[in-house]
Amino acid sequence: MPPAHSGNHQLPPANRPGRSLRVSRILGIDYGTVRIGLALSDPTGTLASPLPFLDNQSPEQVTKAISELIHNHQIIGIVIGLPRNMDGTYGPSAQKVRDFIDQMKGSITLPITPIDERLTTAQASKQLSSIGLNQKKLRKKVDSSSACLILQQYLDRNTPLI
Repeated sequence: MPPAHSGNHQLPPANRPGRSLRVSRILGIDYGTVRIGLALSDPTGTLASPLPFLDNQSPEQVTKAISELIHNHQIIGIVIGLPRNMDGTYGPSAQKVRDFIDQMKGSITLPITPIDERLTTAQASKQLSSIGLNQKKLRKKVDSSSACLILQQYLDRNTPLI
């Protein structure tokens, strides 16, 4: 099954020498049924930084919070992790992300680009454990750290959002 996308919207590639600086940001999302990890790019599209996670209590609250972030940070696009199995196939978690994308498209008109998020949670957990976070603190930070890895992967690849 091909990755979901939100239409024909495209963003300019991240800044390269000779290009004018992009002054808007991209939001990274790691969707979870309990918590939604968030990350934000810097205005130049070079570096991703984690934001506090959202509790996934109701679709309305989540959409409202994301809409506020979009407005407050001049966000021009969204990158969301799409879970894939190690063999490249999609499982039930991928469908939950697609449903979440469809829910957001009802009120958010920005381009939403799903990208492969294989192993980002494991990588984020390993990084957070290496700095000595206990399990309780790790659980509170892993989702936004995963969103940060997802967004940084997009920024490093310099692919336009589709």
